[in-house]
Amino acid sequence: MNDLAFRIFLRFAGLSLLAVGGAAAVLPEANRQLVEGEHWFSAQQFAEIFAIAQVAPGPNVIVFPLFGWTLAGWSGFLAATLGILGPSSILALGLARTLRRNAEAPWLKRLKGALIPLAVGLMAANGYVLARAADANLLLACVTFAAAGFVVYSSRSPLWAMAAGAFLAVAAGRLGWM
Repeated sequence: MNDLAFRIFLRFAGLSLLAVGGAAAVLPEANRQLVEGEHWFSAQQFAEIFAIAQVAPGPNVIVFPLFGWTLAGWSGFLAATLGILGPSSILALGLARTLRRNAEAPWLKRLKGALIPLAVGLMAANGYVLARAADANLLLACVTFAAAGFVVYSSRSPLWAMAAGAFLAVAAGRLGWM
């Protein structure tokens, strides 16, 4: 494993242990580390890689191997995958037995209740960080707010908002607005 791949592994291994609520919950911290800390990506590149990962089928965690691939090819892909999945998987396996034995314990119920708002807060921070990176002009900011409103207040699939955003981007590009 080369030096960059090892650094990728270490970064994502640390993020793996913070991923309460799933991989998407640590994207704000990943943004801070990869964009502001390491300067491996610009905010725009980070948002673009995230967008590519979101349209691909599969779980949200796919974005981390994509970050690794972008940085270092196959070695980065493998380092990122092992880093983001390994530590949390080992921790989950180790805790599973304890949780099964103490399923009805009051302390465990309180812990689970405390983790829910933490996960929601981390996901809200993720939305804010990605919107800030993607909204390069007023049109894009309006699309972001409209899509967020649609998702919050409509019972329809978020895919409709994504399709409308894609249509607007193509139209704006043809009109020279972007």
